[in-house]
Amino acid sequence: MAVFPSPLAADCLLFLPMNFFSNRKIVQSEDGSSTIFIPEINQHYHSIHGALQESRHVFMKMGWDVVAEKQNEISILEIGFGTGLNAFLVLEECLCDEAKKVFYSSIENYPLSLEDAKQLNYASDDLQQKIFLKLHEVEWNIEMKITENYFLKKIQMKLEDFISEQNKFNLIFFDAFSPEAQPELWTKEIFEKLYLSMKNDGILVTYCAKGQVRRNMIAAGFSIERLEGPPGKREMLRARK
Repeated sequence: MAVFPSPLAADCLLFLPMNFFSNRKIVQSEDGSSTIFIPEINQHYHSIHGALQESRHVFMKMGWDVVAEKQNEISILEIGFGTGLNAFLVLEECLCDEAKKVFYSSIENYPLSLEDAKQLNYASDDLQQKIFLKLHEVEWNIEMKITENYFLKKIQMKLEDFISEQNKFNLIFFDAFSPEAQPELWTKEIFEKLYLSMKNDGILVTYCAKGQVRRNMIAAGFSIERLEGPPGKREMLRARK
């Protein structure tokens, strides 16, 4: 959920009512793929340089590909379900490789409406669109079987309230709003919680490469790599337990 901060964002997001995000607008990023814009706080869900290419680079190439190379059963935690793009890209991988088995958990406090999801253009044909919309149609807070090798649990709550069993996840997609927008999600305490939830040698990937975020990750116990960022962004971070 790469975004571009506004001066009001940090104050606004702390106190927004649940219906605030009803003013979301579907817009097109530079690679032609959809993202969402919140006019009240001047925030985009993805990089305006390309929503799809950002997700493929940050979360798939630098995250999924690294973990999937070593193991077939993968437990993923995503911070920010958003448009469902990352969940959809992982599902595509599972459809192509039946040897993979994925348990995908995703936290989102402001779910997208099904009507908005229908306007997103990530699917290349009608069958893919049906599969993509299924991710948005399944119930919240219950693990649902999407395919024989892909299980999804969408969790509606704040990250601050999330409690996970320890040593559970192989991979974390940290796709929250930017530190300027939601500084409370990028703290040492949050990363300590995520560190404990991960298996040894698990990795966390995020589009953000800010120095304070990197320092908070290190303080939480992670070892950090600075990696080439997606188009329009010089760097991103990969953290390893």
